[in-house]
Amino acid sequence: MSEATRPRWFEQAPPEPRPRERKEAPVTQLWVRCPACRAVLYKDQLAESAQVCPKCQHHLPISARARLELIVDPGSFQRHDAGIAPMDPLEFNDSQPYAERLVAAQKKTGERDGWLGGSAKIDGIDVQIGSFNFAFMGGSMGSVVGECITRLFERAARLRQPAIVISASGGARMQEGVLSLMQMARTCAALARLRDGAGMPYISVLTNPTTGGVAASFAMLGDLIYAEPNALIGFAGPRVIEQTIGEALPAGFQTSEYLLENGMLDDIVHRTHLREALGRALHLLMDPA
Repeated sequence: MSEATRPRWFEQAPPEPRPRERKEAPVTQLWVRCPACRAVLYKDQLAESAQVCPKCQHHLPISARARLELIVDPGSFQRHDAGIAPMDPLEFNDSQPYAERLVAAQKKTGERDGWLGGSAKIDGIDVQIGSFNFAFMGGSMGSVVGECITRLFERAARLRQPAIVISASGGARMQEGVLSLMQMARTCAALARLRDGAGMPYISVLTNPTTGGVAASFAMLGDLIYAEPNALIGFAGPRVIEQTIGEALPAGFQTSEYLLENGMLDDIVHRTHLREALGRALHLLMDPA
């Protein structure tokens, strides 16, 4: 059978072009689930509420930069010490070399280390303020973070300005060994010079979590100590303490509410009210008359 006489009915027509499908954003990019009440929260809505669940008021994690923007006067923040980067003098290696962990954390956060601090104004009052970045290796305090906090206290003393530190940390960074642990003493010594030498106040703000060497040093030494609701605050974890003392811990142990009830905090402040609380405190501390 020639090509000219071959029947054409069995040949498939060329497929019609399909309309281009619109790519939808994955659901996980649009919403998150509140870990407390399990409510589904759209990320845009959550950003507008400062990462606080509008259903149950649970405080979700927030970046260091967003936290500072909530507190300081608009346009007043001037960053310091951004160029300091950590090293690996111990060549520490566990399941992954410390140097690789640092590179991964830097790529993830776009920061050199777990601290963001500088000069700013709160309700018109000049302050030295900084916040831990928990997204960077759990906000652990290594030699760079300790150096930055020490410089913050020294700047505050030199300029005769109040100091504010917002803690969100798992404690000392084990990959730096004693170099990390010594930051507890360095920061506390600088804080003592701020108080005794310059006579300037220090306000500590504790968020979830504030633990380990941070809780055991400057975090609990504020002239005023504020905390966010239901934050985990303590030195060792509850399981470690129970195993050490051989007793069950009280309900709510190491929460902000428990510490306030037992006289270790001055107040628990909702995240969206913190700027107002700090402004009021600063005016009272700097101009008591």
